[in-house]
Amino acid sequence: MPRICLKTAITAPLDVVFDLSRSIDLHTISTEQTQEKAVSGKTSGLIGLNDTVTWRAKHLGFTQHLTSKITDYNRPSFFADEMIKGAFKNSGTNIILKLLATKP
Repeated sequence: MPRICLKTAITAPLDVVFDLSRSIDLHTISTEQTQEKAVSGKTSGLIGLNDTVTWRAKHLGFTQHLTSKITDYNRPSFFADEMIKGAFKNSGTNIILKLLATKP
């Protein structure tokens, strides 16, 4: 399976970035172009360990229902999600957050 690695430096407290990265509401705003909407499971707020969310989204010209589950969680540095239903079933995402050295 292909692996994609993205690294982004963000000037914000680690716990704030962690919570924003698992925000259903922020995800909805950030995916406006695919009209993603949480329609089942956890549909707002912060997703956590063993929570599921089903998204209705338009990808590749088709409206799809995609269900993901948080399968691992270690606040504030890591969580993993796995797609359990939908076109991308068996794909997953690992979110790893690290505190970088700051200027004095």
